[in-house]
Amino acid sequence: MQLRTIDAAALANLNRALIGFDRIFNNIEARSFNTNNNYPPFNVLKHDETNYEIELAVAGFDRDDIIVEVDQDQLIIKGHRAKDDDATKYVHRGLAARDFEKAFTLPQYMEVGDVSLTNGILHVTLTLVIPEALKPRRIEVK
Repeated sequence: MQLRTIDAAALANLNRALIGFDRIFNNIEARSFNTNNNYPPFNVLKHDETNYEIELAVAGFDRDDIIVEVDQDQLIIKGHRAKDDDATKYVHRGLAARDFEKAFTLPQYMEVGDVSLTNGILHVTLTLVIPEALKPRRIEVK
């Protein structure tokens, strides 16, 4: 199987032809050109039908080094470490120390709750809050 990148011009033409689907194609384009997808590693946990959690491995980052923000339907997590001391000499360096930016597209009605950092793992709680008007309801048969 051969992997190919998406031609930006072809994607722009297709985007214009399918008006109304802009958001879908913008998401595809953003994901296609993001080469830093696998760092830092993360888990997505489903606790029940409405409660989820994202765990991000951020070993070496302090609370002050991490920014978590929500922009419309995007959860954006950024990590920026101060420069290492140049005098430090590593015999082996197995922990990545590079800056990162990780974005997650949130489904409709998903709310971001608490964010905590424990033992090098960043925990972000998410709750699906569906409005009552959109929940299925039972109608009594008369």
